[in-house]
Amino acid sequence: MYKIFIVEDDDIIASQIAKKLKAWGCDTKTACDFANITDEAAEYAPSLVLMDISLPFYNGFHWCSELRKTSSVPIIFISSASDNLNIVMAMNMGGDDFIAKPFDLTVLVAKVQALLRRTYELKPQSNALVCRGAVLSLSDSVLDFDGKHIELTKNEYRILHTLLENKGHIVARDAIMLKLWETDSYVDDNTLTVNVNRLRRKLDAAGLFSLITTRKGEGYVVEEDV
Repeated sequence: MYKIFIVEDDDIIASQIAKKLKAWGCDTKTACDFANITDEAAEYAPSLVLMDISLPFYNGFHWCSELRKTSSVPIIFISSASDNLNIVMAMNMGGDDFIAKPFDLTVLVAKVQALLRRTYELKPQSNALVCRGAVLSLSDSVLDFDGKHIELTKNEYRILHTLLENKGHIVARDAIMLKLWETDSYVDDNTLTVNVNRLRRKLDAAGLFSLITTRKGEGYVVEEDV
């Protein structure tokens, strides 16, 4: 499920946007602390940010610039200040698109979906596996998420590849160990636990919390929705 962070101080507009995006299967969070937008974004780890320009404390240009210091998350500006100067400024500060208020919510959703597709789903399915905005490249064993490149060991890659191939279904530990047997190393039950725990720490550090769930006595599962 894609996560949309709505940085809009008009409660009515923010709630309307959130309701519409949720109807289309997105998870949403509306900014609460307008003095610490970057902290809220880091905690939520959004797939995309909707950013108003006129905000309390600091404007949207400031927060876009701050986000760009650590993240390449897609940012769409939404503002009634839609003159050419503001549009150019938004793009120069790192924005990916601009929608002028008032806007049709259906158009907003279409633009959000299009940008999400361009950002996370451009790679053909034969060359990548996608889940929760994370993209596992099948050619170089790298996991991309929220602008971060997560390097994986061979075993970590095989574990994640197996779970993503069977997304939504429990994969038995024996099946994963059989996959790891393709390496030159002997893999026992304890070694699998060590590898899974190390992989989880990498995923958590990147903001992909609880991507891998343990089903006691059965195995592991990756769910699209949490």
